[in-house]
Amino acid sequence: MIRKLRFGLLLCVFVILPLTLVAGCGEMKVVSANTIEGNRIRLEHVAINVEDPVSMAKWYGHNLGMKVVRKGPPPINMHFISDAGGNMMLEIYHNPPDAVPDYASMDPLLLHIAFMVDDVKGIREKLIAAGATAVGEVTITPAGDELAMLRDPWGVAIQFVKRAEPMLSNR
Repeated sequence: MIRKLRFGLLLCVFVILPLTLVAGCGEMKVVSANTIEGNRIRLEHVAINVEDPVSMAKWYGHNLGMKVVRKGPPPINMHFISDAGGNMMLEIYHNPPDAVPDYASMDPLLLHIAFMVDDVKGIREKLIAAGATAVGEVTITPAGDELAMLRDPWGVAIQFVKRAEPMLSNR
């Protein structure tokens, strides 16, 4: 039941609300690419419920250069971890314990965390040595993007991409 409620909430936040905004309610006014009615809008974080956020935050810090921006006490152990440039955060937490998805059994195309990197093969090798597992080989898309999919030690799918033509700022 909780999973269905969360899925419904995610569907509303990430699908229905954006479609409503794009379709236009007649009242919303897009002022610039980053604002609606003068209110700055920027993606801040994505959150996932995990078994061991403390160890996961350490692993992501040590192996991916992420840093803890904020953390909370047990038993939830919420950790906001940010990329080195402070461009985006991932919130990892353990609440409620019975609602941690079985990430290892999920198709990585259903959920994965993607990182922009300069050396896909190099980071793949480094992370496999650090406890990640490969999900296939390094591939090149028809658009020329180089991709590698792995699973972190907790089974969460992590993707590494070097775009032929960057889609975001490289800062």
